[in-house]
Amino acid sequence: MDWVGFACGAAVVIGTSASIIGALVVPRRVDSIVTGVVDKVLDKLFLLILKPVRAYDVRDQVLGWQAPIALVARLTVWMTMLVFGYVLLMLPMANGNWGQAVNDAGSSVFTLGFSVPQSAGGHLITYIAGFTGMVVVGLQVGYLPTIYSEFNRRETEVSLLVARSGLPAWGAEILVRTHWGTDGGEIAPVLSDLFIRWERWTAEVAESHTTYPALLRLRSPRVNAHWLTSLVAVMDAAALHLALAPTTEPKIEARLVLRMGFETLNQIAQVLKLTVPERILAGQPVPPDVAISVTYEDFAEAAQQLRDVGYPVEISTEDAWPHFRGWRINYDVAALALCRNLDAPPSMWTGSRRWHSEPLRPFRPAPGLRRT
Repeated sequence: MDWVGFACGAAVVIGTSASIIGALVVPRRVDSIVTGVVDKVLDKLFLLILKPVRAYDVRDQVLGWQAPIALVARLTVWMTMLVFGYVLLMLPMANGNWGQAVNDAGSSVFTLGFSVPQSAGGHLITYIAGFTGMVVVGLQVGYLPTIYSEFNRRETEVSLLVARSGLPAWGAEILVRTHWGTDGGEIAPVLSDLFIRWERWTAEVAESHTTYPALLRLRSPRVNAHWLTSLVAVMDAAALHLALAPTTEPKIEARLVLRMGFETLNQIAQVLKLTVPERILAGQPVPPDVAISVTYEDFAEAAQQLRDVGYPVEISTEDAWPHFRGWRINYDVAALALCRNLDAPPSMWTGSRRWHSEPLRPFRPAPGLRRT
């Protein structure tokens, strides 16, 4: 039976090592049972804790702990599994003595050195266990700066967008404030710069957040700011501009940021194993009777706000609606599913959350009131 345990221990050590390498070393998404279980357990735990909480700012403060705790919990589970695996490997060397095997394995994995087996086979396992423990801790130490470096790069653009979109972000607000900011002048250079920067930002998010899914639940430092709602707002702004002012620049930049956004949201939805219709993933034509979450009344309200500030709207709301719907339908399902799963702030046009909440409109200063 000791040698049966030895075989099981080898399988546990090899499987755990593969999970660690896949999560921390391989530069692409690798499904891991450990990572998946830890994330699901913590997600259900936080959802249970927040069930009686009604204030969003309190929820946001609590949810800010979820991703960091998940990183620590994952490391703890990995180390526990390694120690358990090496305990099983040490059993034959300890003549079936579980207490001695635990001492030898723990001393080796954590490189403490207070317990050393006497047999040659035990020495070999001790060396391997000590090497494994140091490698895991070293990889994790190097992994955290990478994660937070990507987090800081992501949040820079999110913070810069606050002045353009308000909190929480909304696409129509971006266009309204852009027109205000230019005092009715040329909006093309401003929007073009915004869409170009966010196309590149979106590509970076697609690469980093599919490779390191831990980034998905790291929340912005400011309440009501969130990378996902910011991305949806920029995409909605591009879709609104193309629908309402189809001949006004920027055109190609708006199309490119939308296309990059489609791909990014769908890729991230797949990482979280969320249901996204195959026709959207494959880019197949969508039947005209398929609805989107934004209603015609919502769109008409946004269009009227743009007209009220003098935005260069070229066509009627009725004529623009099919074009906006045609753009939005490409990312509507994925955006709403992600906002719900990641507990993003309840911003405009982003659907419902896992708790009851009303969509929040971005704060807008009163007419004539200028703030720096």
